[in-house]
Amino acid sequence: MLQVQYPSQSPSQNSLSGKYLVRPTTELELNQYSSESEVWSQFLAKDDQAWERHCVVQWLKTCAMESAPAIEDVVRELETDADRGSGLCAHSWLYTKEAIKGQKRLRSWPQALAPDSPGIDISLRNADKSQSLVTQLDPDAVTRQARGLEHQDVNYERAMWLACWEMLRRGEDWNCIRGWCQDHVENWRAIAVRQDTHHHLFSEGKASSSGTAAGWQSRALWRKVCALAAQSNGADQFEAAVYGAVSGHLPSMKKVCCRWNDYLFAHYNCYVLGAFDEYIARSLHNWLPHSLSDEAGLLKSHMTSGNRAISGKQFVTSMRELNSTSEEAKRPFKLLQGSLIGKSFNEFVRNNGTLLLQIMNRLGSSSSYAKFIQKVEKSQAEGRIPVLIKPDNYQIIRLVSHICLIYKGLGVPTPGAENFLDAYISFLSRAGKQQLLPLYASFLSWERAISCMAREIRLVVDIGERQTMMRLMKQYGINLERVLNKQLRMSIERSQDHDEKESGYQRLCILDSKKQGEMRTIKNDFMGSAITDDQHDLINGFEWYLLLDDCWDETMATEFSGSKGLAAAKEMSKRVSFSSLYHRHTRSRSMNSDPPEQAQSRGQSNTFQNLEQLVHALNALEAWQAEIIKKPRDFDMSSPAGKMWRDSLRKASESIEEHMQPLLRGWLQYPKDESEAVVFEQIREACLPEVLLAYTAMMNFSAQYLSRSYLLKSMELGAMIAAPESDLAGCFVSSKRMPELVDALAVTSMNMLVAEEYGIGSKKMSAKMGLWGSKGS
Repeated sequence: MLQVQYPSQSPSQNSLSGKYLVRPTTELELNQYSSESEVWSQFLAKDDQAWERHCVVQWLKTCAMESAPAIEDVVRELETDADRGSGLCAHSWLYTKEAIKGQKRLRSWPQALAPDSPGIDISLRNADKSQSLVTQLDPDAVTRQARGLEHQDVNYERAMWLACWEMLRRGEDWNCIRGWCQDHVENWRAIAVRQDTHHHLFSEGKASSSGTAAGWQSRALWRKVCALAAQSNGADQFEAAVYGAVSGHLPSMKKVCCRWNDYLFAHYNCYVLGAFDEYIARSLHNWLPHSLSDEAGLLKSHMTSGNRAISGKQFVTSMRELNSTSEEAKRPFKLLQGSLIGKSFNEFVRNNGTLLLQIMNRLGSSSSYAKFIQKVEKSQAEGRIPVLIKPDNYQIIRLVSHICLIYKGLGVPTPGAENFLDAYISFLSRAGKQQLLPLYASFLSWERAISCMAREIRLVVDIGERQTMMRLMKQYGINLERVLNKQLRMSIERSQDHDEKESGYQRLCILDSKKQGEMRTIKNDFMGSAITDDQHDLINGFEWYLLLDDCWDETMATEFSGSKGLAAAKEMSKRVSFSSLYHRHTRSRSMNSDPPEQAQSRGQSNTFQNLEQLVHALNALEAWQAEIIKKPRDFDMSSPAGKMWRDSLRKASESIEEHMQPLLRGWLQYPKDESEAVVFEQIREACLPEVLLAYTAMMNFSAQYLSRSYLLKSMELGAMIAAPESDLAGCFVSSKRMPELVDALAVTSMNMLVAEEYGIGSKKMSAKMGLWGSKGS
């Protein structure tokens, strides 16, 4: 089809040889002695529309060959009704022949029975006496004598013609058809299809039935004869369809058509053969026999075939209106075929591509494709979105995308093509074919390619695959830095909670609201383990930045600072080392930038390091609380189990002290601008008060079993917060949590008095302090 529409831009014929149909050339001179194969080639070489429809017919034959069931399966039901065993090899009209022989024996006639024999109409009838039987067994006896066959023979005859029709419909060459007919002792049927008894080859390979080595005059005459046979009233519908396929008689073929492809085959086959006869009459009329050239001749039959007045678009419209094909015509593949046949592919791509984009925009992006598809199907069921091509219909999207790429290669604009390409890239990503993504994205517009790759690279988690992806994006001219920035922004937008957007960062929740004694306790497993898909995507985005120097932004790490992101922050601390980012980024900037930029780089790297310090402190608090739960039920400081537990508790407490130190001075105090200063202050208010109160609670409990020095450290923490140069008191004031800090320090003072009186580890001290007693036991 493209060879016809864009001949100057299509591949050469030599390059297509062996893979596709190759259009003949116009170099041959024709004469009255030319074979029909030569005339046929010249016809296809000169008639563009005929060549296009001939290609469609050949494609339909190939599709039927690949998808249709075996011939034996098609005729099995009729074979059973024929009542002569499997294979249909029982010598033609077996039951009718027996009836004729019976009449001859009764009458003792040496000659053949004739339709006008006395009493033959009464005595020679079928088994149920409803119809007179033929008196002779030649193939045209039914139509010539206007008589019938036995019921079993009728089914046998129908099965044979059905098999011939199926073989013609599938494009079988004459060798195959002849072999099948010989196997079933029905050679004459193959000759009827082939017509020329002097040549044993139907055609070279699997070409059209008209492409023979016979003279074109004899074949033209034979098509007229077959057209008359197809219109015969006594012919079975499949017999008529066979003759219609040979001659180009459309009504006889339409009677056996039941699917879209069958009707298309019938229309286009009839058009091609009808156009061929017109070409012969127009170009070779001087050598036509009188019986073919005389318009009033007996063989000048009317063949209602496809013609130039019936466009592909009209055919598609008729298929939508026909009851047997109206539902099939609504299927995506038939819509695509119809757009190609009707020359409306651009309209098809524009409308369906726009609809596809509207669905994706209306439903929003989702990291879970299954959820996305469920939303589409739910919307379809509710009738809100009329979907012709579903977003999960991989095959149709793949076909449309590649057809659009072919048109793009020919320089033909196809509006809406990028929507299909975008959807196809998503399918490739979910199918695990990430290395193909940059190739297809390179056919998109610059901005669309950036957005598409940013959406899909989050699914690439292997380091080697990421490096390959970076190399391919560079190879195809896709800006990697822009892709990473876009990917990160998209992940941040998906992961942000709407409530947190409206009211800033939600504060951490480490301590239980219920008090035991006078001191609140730390929650068990307060960081949790549930990580959303969007948070996983964001972590993957951070990992991408490990592969790229001098291309990252400190604001990306602040998204896990709220209470709902602790589990993700914990996971990220395992997979992404901000310390390594700090050293790489600082080293890269120091080698390639000016001093002002180096100062800015240190500030950005320090932000990453500060956020990592917060995660380490929270991990230490959670690990410490896990040790508290392990306290022996009957605790005895002198027992082996008690000593082992105290050693574990001491290590956990020391780890907290170590990781808390960076939070006490200058934590998140180096914003690059005013907007970032506001974000940093919100994070400090959300995190520092809760962390420091938990730190105070830890020191009060550790003093009970380890050393009274922890109480002194707790009081020193209060003094540090209250110092004029401290940046911590403002966080408590702005978050309105200063009363909680004062209460905690008051409890610490009381516990110091109790520890002085009763001593560390005593039961009386535990009872007086009332710290975690029931929880630890």
